[in-house]
Amino acid sequence: MTPGYLTHPLAFLVDTLFSLYIMAVMLRFLLQWVRADFYNPLSQFLVRITQPLLHPLRRLVPGWGGFDFSAVLLMIILQMISLALLMMIAGVTPRIEYLVLRTPAELIGLLFNVYLVAIIVRAILSWVNPHDYNPATTILLSLTEPVIRPIRSILPPLGGIDLSPLAAIIAIQVAKMLVMPPLDHIAPGLMM
Repeated sequence: MTPGYLTHPLAFLVDTLFSLYIMAVMLRFLLQWVRADFYNPLSQFLVRITQPLLHPLRRLVPGWGGFDFSAVLLMIILQMISLALLMMIAGVTPRIEYLVLRTPAELIGLLFNVYLVAIIVRAILSWVNPHDYNPATTILLSLTEPVIRPIRSILPPLGGIDLSPLAAIIAIQVAKMLVMPPLDHIAPGLMM
């Protein structure tokens, strides 16, 4: 057994667990921002799993104007811890300047991916079962409608087919291609 035998599985576990929790906090933040149904079972699930870390932080960092600063701060802290742990697992000493520069890039990349996946899933659900009520469907509609609505006003349905989700996916992908390379250049991926 080599010294690096457990490095990859451990890095995978740390990255996966932190990424899933950061995504849960991000989804809670986004659903609050778009004023999604708080009583939806998925909203309640996100509240329950994120509340233990957000509740004490909210005492120190209040929200303002519907913007949950404590959720943003929690995402930043968790992302920095995740990056630091991954660097230590790789045998690299974490540097604060690297963590400060890389954290926004990771969170912005996650935001793009959350919206890409949400819009793709929404589009697929609209083809498979368009009139079925489902808690996931209502959350997806609440989350993606602020992105799709402006596009739909420019590109109305053609022949009964709504192309606005496709246009939104293309627009998000182009934005990701424009935004992420400069961020990656400023703070390249995990330095080994």
